[in-house]
Amino acid sequence: MRRITKLRFNIMVAGLGLAVVLFGNGAYANTGISGKQDVSAQDKEDDDALEVIYLTSLEPTDTASAKSVEVKHSAGAELMLEQAFEEGITNGATLIESPKIEPETHWGYTNLGIAHVDNHLNIRQEPSETGKLVGKLSKDAACEILSVENGWAHIKSGKVEGYCSTDYLYMGDEAIARGKEVASMIAVVNTQTLKVREQPNTDSITITLIPQDEELEVVDIMDNGWIKFMLDDEEAYVSGEFVDVEERLEKAVTLTELLYGQGVSDVRVDLVQFAKQYVGNPYVWGGTSLTGGADCSGFTMSVFKKYGISLPHHAASQAQLGTKISLSEAQPGDLVFYAKNGSINHVAIYIGNGQVIHASNPKTGIKISSVNYRTPACVRRFL
Repeated sequence: MRRITKLRFNIMVAGLGLAVVLFGNGAYANTGISGKQDVSAQDKEDDDALEVIYLTSLEPTDTASAKSVEVKHSAGAELMLEQAFEEGITNGATLIESPKIEPETHWGYTNLGIAHVDNHLNIRQEPSETGKLVGKLSKDAACEILSVENGWAHIKSGKVEGYCSTDYLYMGDEAIARGKEVASMIAVVNTQTLKVREQPNTDSITITLIPQDEELEVVDIMDNGWIKFMLDDEEAYVSGEFVDVEERLEKAVTLTELLYGQGVSDVRVDLVQFAKQYVGNPYVWGGTSLTGGADCSGFTMSVFKKYGISLPHHAASQAQLGTKISLSEAQPGDLVFYAKNGSINHVAIYIGNGQVIHASNPKTGIKISSVNYRTPACVRRFL
């Protein structure tokens, strides 16, 4: 075959993606079409020689079950090959496609972004500093970057979708490197109610109960299969048999997901909205600053101070004040208390919709949790 013919032939075969099938190799023996490739010994030694190629449809039509083309050392070989290519497509020949390469993901994100801030990053409805606030990314929380334009990133994280400035995002390789530094091991409860123990064994005291699907911040996976985790600012243990452990980055918090029941006063709504603006700010033991750092009772004390209510800087002391109510009666602005071994050791503000806001621990800072993330000990009303 002439060199130009060989070149064009090779190009067409590559373009077909191996749709041209050599029956001499038996690739489609079940098609009912048999063919032989008769190549002389001399031709086998000559890489320019090619005798017969059979082209066939994988699903033959009623009028023609297969098409064959005899390619000789002639000037018409190229034309016949092109015709066979067209007829093969007409008769439904299947082109073999290259395998699709799935995009690489990191912690579930294909285009990872991580908040590069000290406290939290505002997410807005429009790409503008005056855009409506729709959510927040706390420090080192992750997002999927959908697009970037004019210094603004269109992002999605958890239930929040909106825009944030690229000045405050790790992106690309920097985001992946940062993610490896800050990703946390999370244990998700997979049983209806899980006992939390003071020590990693079933003989230990039960501190509290945690409901299904609650997420625990893993400190260590013990050799005996127990999980050490942070229960607010204290270490506690659960059996690894009843949790699923995975590595995860924090997600955004939406500011529009909270619903309020009928009859909730404006001051309650205002107090909750005031408290929510500090989500992501640091936890500092003994602190009372809403921006610089507070512990659980310091956070509630400082929030309630704005509304003319004076509280002591001690969770157990706060639990002795106000009016005792049941959890079913709780309204936004009521305080929910939690205990360890019967003694109050943590406090949070109820914000409605079965959720509380609280200064949890040094790793997460001020955050929103389910009211039942651990068993409530009592609820007190001050408004």
